[in-house]
Amino acid sequence: MSKVFKVDIKGVVADLPILPLPNGINIAFFNLHGNPNLTEHCGKELAKLTDDCEVLITAESKGLQLTHVVARELNHPYYAVARKSHKLYMQDGIDISYGSSITTGKEQKFYLSKHDVDLIKGKKVCIVDDVISTGESVKGLETLVEKAGGIVYKKLFVLAEGDAKDRADISYLATIPLL
Repeated sequence: MSKVFKVDIKGVVADLPILPLPNGINIAFFNLHGNPNLTEHCGKELAKLTDDCEVLITAESKGLQLTHVVARELNHPYYAVARKSHKLYMQDGIDISYGSSITTGKEQKFYLSKHDVDLIKGKKVCIVDDVISTGESVKGLETLVEKAGGIVYKKLFVLAEGDAKDRADISYLATIPLL
């Protein structure tokens, strides 16, 4: 039987499998893909924390369905998506490089379409994602928002992992340890 870490996310308990990373750290792996009930719950709870943001942005892929729920709850017709690879429709978009996340271990890039750049420009932007750990991905999203001319207004996560729980510049629903 696999080891799991139980986390209470605002009244909903999730069993997260404990998985080893190549660097020797174990994580409680949080995955919203394929779990509509947990995604709905987390998205609705995050929406309660961000009613004054003008635009939402997330990184593909695990933040997509979560941000979709938050946008729906806030009646936002669009939200911006930072892609991890350049798509054909992004001919006039922007990109940035950022450090490695805890799960990738290598430098990465974010790409933003012109449509999303225009959506963000001059607006108060809320970053939405599933987990914050080292903060490298959120630094990348902050840089992308600033390059697009937006104002990083809030940073919201379902889970804060490890020392991320001590950050004063984020909001989250629950915490998980590095194991």
